[in-house]
Amino acid sequence: MSGQTLTDRIAAAQYQLTGSDMARAVCKATTHEVMAPKKKHLEYLVSATNTTNVNIPQMADTLFERATNASWVVVFKALVTTHHMCVHGNERFIQYLASRTSLFNLSNFIDKTGSHGYDMSTFIRRYGRYLNEKAFAYRQMAFDFTRVKKGAEGVMRTMTTEKLLKGMPVLQTQIDTLLEFDVHPKELNNGIINAAFLLLFKDLVKLFASYNDGIINLLEKYFKMKKSDCKEALEIYKRFLTRVTKIGEFMKLAETVGVDKNDIPDINYAPSSILESLETHMNGLEDAKGGKKGSPTKGSPTNNVSPTSTPAKSANAVPTLQPPPAAGAAGVDIKCSCLVLSSSLLDLDPLSSSGPSAPSAAPTSWGAEPAPSPAAATPTPAAAEPGGSLAPPTSAAPAASPGAANMDLLGAVVFDGLGDVMKPTVTPQAGDVDASM
Repeated sequence: MSGQTLTDRIAAAQYQLTGSDMARAVCKATTHEVMAPKKKHLEYLVSATNTTNVNIPQMADTLFERATNASWVVVFKALVTTHHMCVHGNERFIQYLASRTSLFNLSNFIDKTGSHGYDMSTFIRRYGRYLNEKAFAYRQMAFDFTRVKKGAEGVMRTMTTEKLLKGMPVLQTQIDTLLEFDVHPKELNNGIINAAFLLLFKDLVKLFASYNDGIINLLEKYFKMKKSDCKEALEIYKRFLTRVTKIGEFMKLAETVGVDKNDIPDINYAPSSILESLETHMNGLEDAKGGKKGSPTKGSPTNNVSPTSTPAKSANAVPTLQPPPAAGAAGVDIKCSCLVLSSSLLDLDPLSSSGPSAPSAAPTSWGAEPAPSPAAATPTPAAAEPGGSLAPPTSAAPAASPGAANMDLLGAVVFDGLGDVMKPTVTPQAGDVDASM
């Protein structure tokens, strides 16, 4: 079905007669045309959320009403428009969604008008579940994981142990629900599902950045935790390892909807020695049986590590990270690669700083891969970069701004931004909104 139907025109005229331009824009964005919602209608709705006299509940309720339509086209476009408002609109919009007791009830939705309707109905049900989970996560955490500040001074890196152990499962559940969209390249065959996938891709990049921040914070605190918290943290880290592969596979599908291959994140996995060291420490706590726990000796071959500590001089190109000296726990030798994220994906400019730049406390081997042997590596920031990695100039590395150094995460990912697909925002604050798709 192509073009606006008579029903679309009548509905738009009805809203215009009632004087509700916002409801009319929602109707225009969710027509029966098999194409993504038009940019001009989405921009109008985004700007409306930033005005003081806008009726956010009315906008959301109109979208919910459109999502009850029998046509998969209208319902899918209503979901895409809602997601677009959550990403680019004022935060009051997702706050309202989080305050509702129910959102999209699409678990049994199916369009029986044709084979295409059957196929798209599956993704509508999955997409609806993700948007519900996104709002539910906001209700539990009081912030959106995709909007918060990233890096060493970010929300996930500065959380207390109690909040971190509560927040990480919430974040993991949201990521799991997103990955359940489970689309294949051949199924990305119309503008609506392509628009939905692109929004999900952008969410996943930001969620993964928060996820890595949380894992780094978890590892920093792991050797100071009591036994019950260590057990919970270890399970969180194990689940992280199983999700990384799925996240990488989902991201690679972005090329199908026009994202340049070189701009798709390339994830390098954490070495298995990290998990082994964490399990060794946990087993040590188990063996203590209420007695005095053993602490590492000066001659111990392993060292505790902190993902934000200053790299010590060694023969490794990839810095060895050490936990705070106060952590009296079994040693672990953790090696991490750095992560360089594009500001267009995180709504955060990693190269800007409000104050004078100072030497970073984080590893400076940007995008470096783990060295094959100590003899072939170098401890300087000018270590050889892998092909295609975006590394700062050698002279600028020691004085990298705090924002840039804060992008060191466990899975090494290197971006160059997504060009016209995703453009950077003006300000890097936690509540900032990306005004373009």
